[in-house]
Amino acid sequence: MITPFDKAIAAIAQAGYHNHRLETHSDTVSTAFFADLVASCPSLREDFEEGTVKVWKNVKAPGHRRRKIDLFVGEPTATGDPDITKVRIALENKSVITAHRNRTNRFDDLSDVLSTVHAARPEALLIATVLIGLSERVLNIPDQVHSFFRDREDEFNQTVLPRLSTGDASLWAQFNWAVSPNTPNDPRNTVDLFRQLPTRAPAHTHVEGYDFVLLVPVLIDNVDPPSLPRPNALGIDVDLEYQRMLNQLCAAYTARWHI
Repeated sequence: MITPFDKAIAAIAQAGYHNHRLETHSDTVSTAFFADLVASCPSLREDFEEGTVKVWKNVKAPGHRRRKIDLFVGEPTATGDPDITKVRIALENKSVITAHRNRTNRFDDLSDVLSTVHAARPEALLIATVLIGLSERVLNIPDQVHSFFRDREDEFNQTVLPRLSTGDASLWAQFNWAVSPNTPNDPRNTVDLFRQLPTRAPAHTHVEGYDFVLLVPVLIDNVDPPSLPRPNALGIDVDLEYQRMLNQLCAAYTARWHI
């Protein structure tokens, strides 16, 4: 099975590194997820093809100066724009890869989006995906290495970029000051934290909670080729969980908007 996360890994490999400062990985996941959900859910496909709902990416959330909803599916306004009070599906994509010490910030981000969307439309389907890095060290390209070459972009593109995600171990020594360490227990602790996000049963739209939280173990260190390990040390079956998510979301969407 090819999941949106396989496509995100492929995009990272093509780019050479994971840029946690940009929305590239999130946009890839959002696009592939929506395509899969439309293909597998007749009720949503009908609404989308008839124009009852439209899809947008990176929609600004009300009340937050910089907060955006990664994937927004909803009934368009008269002018064809998104309206938070008309949202039907909201997807948020996060990653905890470079430094697991940042997991609390990502957790808080997801908590904020949950409260915002639920307050606007409690029956809206809300989904979170989180890439969980398994690597014990990550070469921080966006914040460290790339910044070091800020005024020498050509040099970075010629001498560093072609070596990233190729297995060139000399990068660790050359840029040892740009290595973000993680402990062996960090991935499990991160999973345990995100499993504390509130979730709800399909019929309990009055409960403030996510309709699905999908945690995805990945191997990304920007030196070795990135991968989505099957199996993995966290015991998460990504294919099974993703299929379960699609099935559960389709059933909930159909119950909320077509019955």
